[in-house]
Amino acid sequence: MARIAGINLPNNKRIVIALTYVYGIGNATAQQLVAEAGISSDTKAKDLTDAEVNTLRSLIDQKGMKVEGDLKRDTLLNIKRLKEIKSYRGHRHEIRLPLRGQRTKTNSRTMRGNVRRTAGSGKTKLQKT
Repeated sequence: MARIAGINLPNNKRIVIALTYVYGIGNATAQQLVAEAGISSDTKAKDLTDAEVNTLRSLIDQKGMKVEGDLKRDTLLNIKRLKEIKSYRGHRHEIRLPLRGQRTKTNSRTMRGNVRRTAGSGKTKLQKT
């Protein structure tokens, strides 16, 4: 089982797809890494040799790519900085609303919670006599 950046790559996937399981490596970056390492893109992750896995690891380190914990930490620090300087985006993060100009009257259910109120909700039923 290949292990890169603390992630166990799935054995039954092609190496290009398996590399995308690492946070910070997308499809285009995975294809570049595989091409530079000289590995066929059709190779399954379970068929990689130890030398090929080490080559991939060293390429990630040489390029200075931030993956997994480092990238997540940097993202959280950036959000924390926005909150500390009291920017508009930081405030939107604090109150858990969309921060890139999306409308919030009818959309943004993910951020606001999946509470859907209809015209008839909250009213008491009239009793028939």
